[in-house]
Amino acid sequence: MTPRQACLACLDRSPVALFEAGLWMAVEHDASVQPRQVLDELHALRQDVSRALPMLPLNELAQPLLRQLCAMGFQEDEYHPLRPQAALLDQVMQRRRGQPLTLAILTLELAQGLSIPLEGVNFPGHFLLRVPGADHLLDPCGGRRLYASDCRELLGRQFGPQVALSAEHLLTASAPQMLQRLSRNLRQLHATHDDDLAALKDAERVLQLGAPSASDYLARATLYQRLGCPQAERYDLEHALLLSDDPIQQLRLTERLSHLPPASSPSVH
Repeated sequence: MTPRQACLACLDRSPVALFEAGLWMAVEHDASVQPRQVLDELHALRQDVSRALPMLPLNELAQPLLRQLCAMGFQEDEYHPLRPQAALLDQVMQRRRGQPLTLAILTLELAQGLSIPLEGVNFPGHFLLRVPGADHLLDPCGGRRLYASDCRELLGRQFGPQVALSAEHLLTASAPQMLQRLSRNLRQLHATHDDDLAALKDAERVLQLGAPSASDYLARATLYQRLGCPQAERYDLEHALLLSDDPIQQLRLTERLSHLPPASSPSVH
């Protein structure tokens, strides 16, 4: 079984092995990563965290769990420019620094093992957590409570005041959605650091984990362009054009396609 197949197989388990799936994504980029060893380290971490938690009902332990992780050094990676290590779970365990999403995936895994109710929230620009039924969200980077006004402020900092907070921003994230978002993060980080082959692995995984968007195909097309693969680039640009509902983007895609060699056709014998 390849690391990609192992990653996808984790989604078929009950419960879903989200953290392990993320580890197999790391194996795709570094064959020396040993998922079993990291999972053993995670088990030891869970025991340490459990001993430090206060005696409270389980549905009140999510914030103390996040605060304890922060006290143990698990915090947002503020290195600039951000490196792929911030989105690779084995590195997050080793360095105790990560993106909000990777810190959230770690917290969700620990919470599941401790029977603490917690779910991911696919908030744009900054992944969040929530205790089911609570009137607030939790920042995976330290455990701060976020109410509606805080979410509006966070959204404004990410995208500007013209973007209004909507119910769509507060939807619960499924395991495939979290892994797809993690793959998008890795794709961007690897591309930013000029590792196009690594970014291509992430771009392919994005398309396997859920319905891809026009921007997903466009991102992979740009990688193929940089790698000198015009036929693969054309394939992705055509799919991006089919999915795009932005007239300006459609014009740009059509223009870009016009500069590529025509699609090769199989020879007839």
